[in-house]
Amino acid sequence: MNQSLFILGRQPELGIAELESLYGSEAVQPIGFNAAILSVDADDIFFGRHGGSIKYAKVLHRIDSTDWNKIEKYLLTTIPELSENAPGGKFKFGISTYGLSVSVGRLNASGLTIKKAVKATGRSVRIVPNKAKELNTAQVLHNQLTSELGWEVLLVRDGNSTIVGITKSVQDIEAYAARDQARPKRDARVGMLPPKLAQIIINLARPGDGATVLDPFCGTGVVLQEASLMGYNVYGTDLDPRMIEYSEANLQWLNITSVERHIQQGDATATQWSNPFTTIAAETYLGRPFTGLPTPKVLEEVMQDCDTIHRKFLKNVARQTGSGFRMCIAIPAWKTKNGFRHLKMLDSLEELGYNRVDLKHVRTRELLYYRPDQIVARELVILVRK
Repeated sequence: MNQSLFILGRQPELGIAELESLYGSEAVQPIGFNAAILSVDADDIFFGRHGGSIKYAKVLHRIDSTDWNKIEKYLLTTIPELSENAPGGKFKFGISTYGLSVSVGRLNASGLTIKKAVKATGRSVRIVPNKAKELNTAQVLHNQLTSELGWEVLLVRDGNSTIVGITKSVQDIEAYAARDQARPKRDARVGMLPPKLAQIIINLARPGDGATVLDPFCGTGVVLQEASLMGYNVYGTDLDPRMIEYSEANLQWLNITSVERHIQQGDATATQWSNPFTTIAAETYLGRPFTGLPTPKVLEEVMQDCDTIHRKFLKNVARQTGSGFRMCIAIPAWKTKNGFRHLKMLDSLEELGYNRVDLKHVRTRELLYYRPDQIVARELVILVRK
């Protein structure tokens, strides 16, 4: 079977969890710190829905060595041969390495040597120089290295061997930025859920074909927009009528007519959802934002407030869903000097009617999304009704 190679994002655990939820644990093999092999043909992957990976490639070969001299020898033979099969025109290529002991200077020197070998076949060629050991997504996109006339060669260390892949696609950073910053309605006071994280939450909820995704805390509609782009019908509710207006405006701006949407005002802890839904994917109530460490008393008060809201919310969902219902919610966790503090509600999930889904390759408490300067993190929790 053909394999695919994924380069994971800033928090690799989230990317691994996403791959496992989409393709099953047996198909995923984590390698190194920030990569994974997937037992799925690269041509069968819809990469636009992956929020936790920045690149994916078709696996070309495994070199039984991590010695750069042997790797360079392989590339010196293989790239000129394969470039001859590309369409006519100027051929472009770049090299990215992950986990290998090679300097940027040596990488560039190897690239020039390979360039000479390609030119010797009569082919016009240009190499993208390395400023770091790996090309960033902007470089790959700008230089069209995923086109018919472009290659990014990925080299990833896996123990004592090296995986060689040819990049098929990278994250479309401009599209993400547009969906995040160019929306007509934004409000920093209710949180700014990144579209990439919204995609991960949806994928961990694992909606099936034709599903309707409910977001009971829809805010400005980021989860709803990303679910719509994946082809799911969407249903959003929020306690604040202004957020209903914002979500409607943002979804109209997105202009997707192939899915159904329904948005209405409603309290997630008490509302009776009038439309049927298949799964829940949501960022819940994160509590008060902090710019610095709160006092222990203030933190306890905020945690208690959030805990009460989440218990009521989960009880409300349990009343309206049956056994096997699956959802993923992003809930608050607070970074302190002694590590993260978590909602006490997580210790009572069985009493509330749920089982927390365990993943094979990632521990549940590792599913945290945060930046180094943030006090309030988002903890991703996958739940199944008992």
